[in-house]
Amino acid sequence: MDSSSFIRRLPKAELHLHLEGTVTPETLVELSRRHDGAPLELEQARALYAYQDFTGFLMAFKAISEHLLTAEDYELITWRMLERLAAQGVVHAEVYVSVGVVYYWRRCAFEPLFEGMERARVRAERELGITLYWIFDAVRHFDPEEAAKVFRKAAEMREQHLSIIGIGIGGDERRTGAEPFRELYEEARDAGLRLTAHAGETTGPDAIWGALNIGAERLGHALSAIHDRELMEVLAQRQVPLEICVTSNVKTGCCLRMEDHPLRRYFDEGLMVTLNSDDPALFHSDLAQEYERAQEHFGFTEEHLRELAANSIEASFLPPDRKVMLLRGIESLQ
Repeated sequence: MDSSSFIRRLPKAELHLHLEGTVTPETLVELSRRHDGAPLELEQARALYAYQDFTGFLMAFKAISEHLLTAEDYELITWRMLERLAAQGVVHAEVYVSVGVVYYWRRCAFEPLFEGMERARVRAERELGITLYWIFDAVRHFDPEEAAKVFRKAAEMREQHLSIIGIGIGGDERRTGAEPFRELYEEARDAGLRLTAHAGETTGPDAIWGALNIGAERLGHALSAIHDRELMEVLAQRQVPLEICVTSNVKTGCCLRMEDHPLRRYFDEGLMVTLNSDDPALFHSDLAQEYERAQEHFGFTEEHLRELAANSIEASFLPPDRKVMLLRGIESLQ
């Protein structure tokens, strides 16, 4: 079996994936034809995905989100995302959806849109055998009051939709740290939601300490942890899961070269590393390719990749019995 075949057969979870960031230019054109008086041509759509830095990436993400207007739109992009994930050997995904964007920019109800997402999720579980949990993501630089709407809506809707598993804060951490969200995180935890946070993507180690201090159970990116010896030791000792997104970090300029990424250092020093694609349509990558790059650029063997896949299952918010079943699938893969 060649490495590509092994990787695509390897049962694994994707834990850091933004729904809106899975929308390809081709799908964006399709959405534009549904809603725009002057629909986008494919080259125009592709131009929206061109950016030079992290700020440009955020604006591209916003442009995509503005074309998601109906439940049918969300159903379409969710189904296509899950088809692609299943084809890569992903057996479970925990997907961020930018509820904060819906509330802040569009000022509309989220529940009708969510019904479309759920239709696709249920269909994919039935037809493709892949499971999915939703993480309601607030945009940190919109301010805590806006985040409160997102987190409380997650708690409210979870009473009927157990697929809503947790909350997080994405957006531009250069503008707003974690501390203003402390009380909201406590409230979300008390409501039974799991806690994630983007931290240390565009900022220093202090941002990661801040996320830990407000109770984040899993950290997105954590790129700057490498610059703080004590933090590295704490992350290793506590086995805090890290949602590592190598290609994303390089494409946004947060890490200048693939070879400079701390992924291998984190792994070798015993941190709980998982591989993820973040926004695959914007970064021209997917989870299988992240595993392939781990081999090519960082010298990971197939046994190492098996360990990374096991980490992704262990770090998920799945119940223990499902984790055990999936871990057995990883162990038995020939």
